[in-house]
Amino acid sequence: MDDGSQRADDDEHAEHDPDPGILKVFGRQLKRLREWAGMERTEFGARTGYSPSTIASYEQGRRIPPPEFIDQADGVLGAHGVLMEMKEEVARAQYPAFFRDAAGLEAKAVELHVYAAHGLPGLLQTKEYARAVFAMWRPLLDEETIRQRTVARLDRQKIFARTPLPTISFVIEEALLRRPLGGKDIMQGQLEQILLHGQRRNVEIQVMPTDREEHAGLGGAFTLIETSKGRRIGYVEAYKDSRLHTDRKKVREIEEQYGILRAQALTPRESLAFVEKLLGEA
Repeated sequence: MDDGSQRADDDEHAEHDPDPGILKVFGRQLKRLREWAGMERTEFGARTGYSPSTIASYEQGRRIPPPEFIDQADGVLGAHGVLMEMKEEVARAQYPAFFRDAAGLEAKAVELHVYAAHGLPGLLQTKEYARAVFAMWRPLLDEETIRQRTVARLDRQKIFARTPLPTISFVIEEALLRRPLGGKDIMQGQLEQILLHGQRRNVEIQVMPTDREEHAGLGGAFTLIETSKGRRIGYVEAYKDSRLHTDRKKVREIEEQYGILRAQALTPRESLAFVEKLLGEA
């Protein structure tokens, strides 16, 4: 991240594959520690609850180990925190290249404000809806990548229960709430989840009606992030060119857009009533 903006990696494979660097480093460390402990993969797998083939995949950097495995492995192998120190970097490898830095900032944000123009915000998605979204991705993702991306998307939702509670708001285009991605049953569950999140004390959800004659967000989706040190950062989404903006002038422009969008949208109370109405129509 520099003082202006960070351009996403345009390499097609980098967008769809896990970060190979940290996974290979973690895998080599895991294998070395296992061998120092005098354990075969079969014994190590039995003690951690994973198959030998899965252990091999972790050691070869071909699969992303979940946080609970890293904690178990560190203890079983007597690693004294060596593996656990890499847990955050390994977790970031779950995300496509263009989102990794934004995901790290999001997880630690004290304020998060999201304008959703193309798809429902990942922070609000159900497992079924998220999987449907990744299954529709083009170019097509393989099943393992779909699984990893779905797990990663749900893992981001830990932010809702973090202490102290961050302040989170969303402005969502009405059309996104009416588009039944994955089918009507999946969409019904998705609308129910939005209602549940909208009742949280630290969350405000607003709907931007399609019939509004004025609209301040025609440039597309974005997220505003405020760090614990009071730094404001803008994340602007675009195909193969998503960026993190730290330049104050650019971030102020995004903040202005978001403020006007909130004024143009339905109020939080009106928005939840609107979602309830959609559920009744389902």
